[in-house]
Amino acid sequence: MSSKEFRMPSYGGQALIEGVLMRGKNTLSSAMRTPDGKIVVYSEKLQGPYKNKIFQIPFLRGLLILWDSLVVGMKYLTLSANLQSNTADEKISGPSLYLAVLISISFAILLFFVFPVLITSLVSNFIKLNSLVINLLEGLIRLVTIIVYLWLISYMPEIKRVFAYHGAEHKTINAYEGHAKLNVSSVLKYSVQHPRCGTSFLLTLVVFSIILFSFFGNMPFFVKVISRIVFIPIIAMVAYEFIRWLGNHSENPIIKIIAMPNMALQNLTTREPSPEMVEVALKAFTSLITLEKEEINSEV
Repeated sequence: MSSKEFRMPSYGGQALIEGVLMRGKNTLSSAMRTPDGKIVVYSEKLQGPYKNKIFQIPFLRGLLILWDSLVVGMKYLTLSANLQSNTADEKISGPSLYLAVLISISFAILLFFVFPVLITSLVSNFIKLNSLVINLLEGLIRLVTIIVYLWLISYMPEIKRVFAYHGAEHKTINAYEGHAKLNVSSVLKYSVQHPRCGTSFLLTLVVFSIILFSFFGNMPFFVKVISRIVFIPIIAMVAYEFIRWLGNHSENPIIKIIAMPNMALQNLTTREPSPEMVEVALKAFTSLITLEKEEINSEV
């Protein structure tokens, strides 16, 4: 296969602390800017399970890929954080890393699952509403909570920079898909929004959860909380396939209208990047393309 025939079959990305992670079909590559201004690149092959046919089964593949993305994303997010640390005492590793992950997951469960159920339970004690209205109110509270949370953290200086790198990641992929030259000045012209963004997945997940949970009847508080958590993996599989479908038909005018809320929410999780940030994203992406070509050529 010649280089002119090569088009990366699949890709994704994630903003890091002062860096960007790019993922292809066979490999992944990250680029991060060190405190002294240099750009370092870390790359690796994706492990064997991605060659397994189970990763191609609709719906199940979404759950597997999302879990793997969480694990890999946390690994490189930690790597990027440690790269910014000046002393060994500041670096995250071992028990401290696992504790940080546990605290983050626990916080997300409390804020996005327990809190909406708690509020609606309190409301139902004062106002008699049927289960459909209560469940819809719970979903609305969950949606508003997520939006307000993203809006609030977007004002934190560190998060602003991460969101700007998120924008750089999107601009780079948009430029690639637009067959543009992969240089800083060209990439900067593109949008910070992208239809396959994880933010779009998050909103779709919440909307689908509102639809599903609206059919649930009255439940005791703790049973309701557990039911929400248990059903999230199922909703995630459906949401993944929906986002995948939207991305594959993103040029369709009707699909563009359907995807408008997803794209709008990205205004909270992306920022216009600086040329230096785009330079980092390009370094990760071009490194990835080189690795993907090498992998494909080795299989021919």
